[in-house]
Amino acid sequence: MAFRIALRGAFSFIISASFASAAFAGGLDRAGYDIDLLFDKGRYVFESGVTYVMPDRKLKNAKDINPTDGNLNGRPHSADATENYAVPYIGFKIGITDDIDCMADYSEPFGGHTNPGLNWAGANSEVETKVRTHNYAATCSYKFDAGPGQLRLIGGGFYQEVSGFKSRLVSVVPPPFSAVYDGVGSLDVDGHGWGWRAGLAYEIPEYALRTSLVYNSRVKYDNLKGTVDLTELPPVRAFFGSATSVFGSADAPDSVEWKVQTGIAPDWLAFGSVKWTNWSVLQSIALCPTSTRGISCHTGGATELTSLDLLYQDGWTITGGVGHKFSDKWSGALSLTWDRGTSQGYGLSTDTWTLGAGLSYKATEHLEFTFAGALGLLTSGKSGEITSNGITYGNDATYSFGNDLVAALSTSMKVRF
Repeated sequence: MAFRIALRGAFSFIISASFASAAFAGGLDRAGYDIDLLFDKGRYVFESGVTYVMPDRKLKNAKDINPTDGNLNGRPHSADATENYAVPYIGFKIGITDDIDCMADYSEPFGGHTNPGLNWAGANSEVETKVRTHNYAATCSYKFDAGPGQLRLIGGGFYQEVSGFKSRLVSVVPPPFSAVYDGVGSLDVDGHGWGWRAGLAYEIPEYALRTSLVYNSRVKYDNLKGTVDLTELPPVRAFFGSATSVFGSADAPDSVEWKVQTGIAPDWLAFGSVKWTNWSVLQSIALCPTSTRGISCHTGGATELTSLDLLYQDGWTITGGVGHKFSDKWSGALSLTWDRGTSQGYGLSTDTWTLGAGLSYKATEHLEFTFAGALGLLTSGKSGEITSNGITYGNDATYSFGNDLVAALSTSMKVRF
């Protein structure tokens, strides 16, 4: 998420990009979708930035509740769950005419990386999980006079790639096989799809007023494909000791975001946003052997080999803040964000509260730098056995977690010419 604000036409600044509330939000949200560059007053504008996020989620009270694959309760009952990561962004905007603006950008809207490792009591649930997306988008707008301001029609499309990896301890391997096999199985999967966006914005530059409502569609990954690798298990059961090609399908969620900003005093501005993300489309993603293609592949189906179990509920993100111009070169802002966690008793995505701050330095008429940071609270919770649509999940391990911290640092550069 980024905030680009103009006060009475006198100045602009960026508070960038993906405060931890966006970069470590519910579900697999990292930076989401951002088209604020489209509103920049420059004719040609290039922007590049990166946010580095440092979550510190710690798991505790872990217990193996399924000893049939080997009792892990002799292992440590706590683990560091999360990994630091960077979220890049690149965008270019051109004012084709006085009324038509277009932009193209690259972003990584969704992702996640947890790595509690092999040496903990919940290793039969997870050793490591990593998801990453690449999003290539083009968006245009047309504006025209309407009342005291201008109405802007927004539309565009994007191509998105996704890749994922998950490993877990499938079974404890006894001696002498343990000298050869470690019992860890893994899943690698990737896919791609297309999406579109549409929206409206209304602006009254005299009052630094802008409000926008934008819908981003689902992205259907109907072509998920990958490999289930069980070569680290002795070939005593079907699929053990071999790698199996698999296929499946999933959706990246659609979302609706409303943003508003307005001048409230000379050199002061207030801003806010509300975003709904349809994370509930991601429940359990079934993966089936490629040899069974042509037969329905669904959760609990006869051909299902493995699944990615997420069981999310919809996400809500609410942000409010103020911005201030200190001088012709320096501007700043403070923001507070609440993000509703998407976990429902399974997983570790709980509510997040984040305080963000940023400074913008306008070095010249054409060059602007932004430096931002955020500190957030990841609220406590627990993960365990739940039942959804008649199927039981989380019956391999349980664990809890307390109130943990997440921090983020961000920098960006904007060039206008």
